[in-house]
Amino acid sequence: MKKFSSILFVLLLMLASFTAGMEYPRGDVDQNGQVDIADVTCLIDYLLTGTWEDAPVTPPDNHEWVDLGLDSGTLWATCNVGAETPEDYGDYFAWGETTPQQSYDWNTYKWCEGSEFTMTKYCTRSNYGTIDNKTELDPEDDAAYVNWSSLWRTPTEEQLQELIDSCTWSWTSRNSVKGFSVVGPNGNSIFLPAAGSVYDTTMHNVKIWGYYWSRTLCPDYDNNAIIFACKSGYEICSNGYRYLGCCIRPVRVSTR
Repeated sequence: MKKFSSILFVLLLMLASFTAGMEYPRGDVDQNGQVDIADVTCLIDYLLTGTWEDAPVTPPDNHEWVDLGLDSGTLWATCNVGAETPEDYGDYFAWGETTPQQSYDWNTYKWCEGSEFTMTKYCTRSNYGTIDNKTELDPEDDAAYVNWSSLWRTPTEEQLQELIDSCTWSWTSRNSVKGFSVVGPNGNSIFLPAAGSVYDTTMHNVKIWGYYWSRTLCPDYDNNAIIFACKSGYEICSNGYRYLGCCIRPVRVSTR
């Protein structure tokens, strides 16, 4: 009996540790919204076979962030998604896609049927496609969430605007890479490289502009999303076609 209790205790610890930080109840291994015998069965199968089907273990979160002293408490990542260092460009993503493309245009964009007026998701007007009234990326369509962990998201328009309004921006170089030093009210800083964007298979405005996606749909044009654009002496939240390949600088999910 004592041996059985010890095994059960170990199983419970593993259930808790494997699901810590996820957007599901602690111990919900199969992610069905509740903790039940199916979670124990799933874990036993993993211990016996070494495989983990339909219940991925959350990857370790080893991505660094900076507290810039912003009023919102937003914590900004030190690197772009796909980057190893702050000055690396990282990967380029179309809005609402979680893997890089070989080519970026309407024909390859995931959430349309080949044109800018055939949106299949994130649409509020019938003349742009199928209405679902979604105006912010679902986690499963967020490259930061999918590629890093549930502790990260692509920033909202409001978070990007706060970065513009509350920080000091300086055009500079880091290890010969052009970009911005962004210094927060508390003196801490992040570096945003001028990585440009990708249209079709061609890079545009590299070393001149930085383009960073928000997770917010453009309120005026459903085939656009809010994008942060910056170059020397110029920082603004604007809008860009959703198929464009742009960088993503994640924010840490608030624990307030």
